[in-house]
Amino acid sequence: MERNRKYRPSLEELQSKVSDPWMVLKIMGEFVEGFDALRDIGPAISIFGSARTSKDNPWYEMGSRTAEEIARRGYAVVTGGGPGAMEAGNEGAKKAGGTSIGLNIVLPMEQSANTFQDIELHFDYFFVRKVMFAKYALGYVVLPGGFGTMDEFFEALTLIQTRKMKNFPIVLMGKDYWGGLLRWMKKSMVEGGTISPDDLNMFYLTDDPVEAATVIQRALEEGSEIRPEWRRELARAKKQAAQINAPRRMQAKKKKS
Repeated sequence: MERNRKYRPSLEELQSKVSDPWMVLKIMGEFVEGFDALRDIGPAISIFGSARTSKDNPWYEMGSRTAEEIARRGYAVVTGGGPGAMEAGNEGAKKAGGTSIGLNIVLPMEQSANTFQDIELHFDYFFVRKVMFAKYALGYVVLPGGFGTMDEFFEALTLIQTRKMKNFPIVLMGKDYWGGLLRWMKKSMVEGGTISPDDLNMFYLTDDPVEAATVIQRALEEGSEIRPEWRRELARAKKQAAQINAPRRMQAKKKKS
């Protein structure tokens, strides 16, 4: 009964034919407010992830460091404005001196605005908020998350696949978390013919914040989507860096011993 009382105004609004024109005006108002607030933020990257990610979770540090790397490259960072991975993204952007933006959603649970936002917007409608994420971002970083995170990820893939969104790099963060999903996509979707093998090249999977920011920057500078050959190039670069730094690590171990 308590839940019914809480949602009664929304249910009455949906059931009333008189309210339909007013809903249109509310929706239009959210679009206008969002367009006006975000039109001058410059190049930006949207970061998604679970509101339930705790600060002591390695995913939080991954998100914060990735946002730092992105902000250091001159991009604003846009998140959902709430706690968890969203807070990590906003915090990382602030640490690096970048513009930190939160697109908050009004929810009965889980959503409370974090304190690391330079620009803070609040939306009643998910679809309006999703337009803001896509319209004012040049790429996506997708941290481990739930239904909402997967919704954003798959919608972006759909828009790229159907050529409604071009030159849009997407990076998945968390190999262990997303690995099962990718294996399922290859086994069920590719083998079942519902997507093509090349569709899997629309995103890049990594655990490395520097690598994530580098891939996004390179894609945007070259005016391209993420290319498969970059994986090999980045792997070679990591191997070379490890070989160069090996003598330093050996010397450091000797000093400690």
